Amino acid sequence: MIKASDIMHAGAQCVRADQTLLDAAMMMRDMGVGALPICGEDQMLKGIITDRDIVTRCIAEGKDPAMMKAMELSGHLHCVRADDSMDEVLKKMEQHQIRRIPVIDNDRLVGMISEADLAMGHRNGGRLTDQQIVDFMDSVYLKR
Repeated sequence: MIKASDIMHAGAQCVRADQTLLDAAMMMRDMGVGALPICGEDQMLKGIITDRDIVTRCIAEGKDPAMMKAMELSGHLHCVRADDSMDEVLKKMEQHQIRRIPVIDNDRLVGMISEADLAMGHRNGGRLTDQQIVDFMDSVYLKR
């Protein structure tokens, strides 16, 4: 059985809940990612923020990303456990129409799974079937 930990991108870096959106945007730029998990002082996962969140919920509303804190944009958090099956991961991503999902182990962030990870895992190791990829894409991109 393929598990979340088999396909995730390990070593995800968090933006702290008290850091600004400008900090988060610079971290995204420097790491070449479109989303960051948000962690509290206790290093526990508190949320996730995307580049789209920064643009649509801060800048487009005339707010200052240098003043707004990352935690202010954190919505409902969806995550998976490292030992969850890929069927469970895909189901959760499809159900909530999300393209990135944090992976936790013992309530600590251990990685992230993005649509790119799904595609690379499929291409490189055949970890996902063609039908799983098609179903994911249909669910996330066509049901909006």
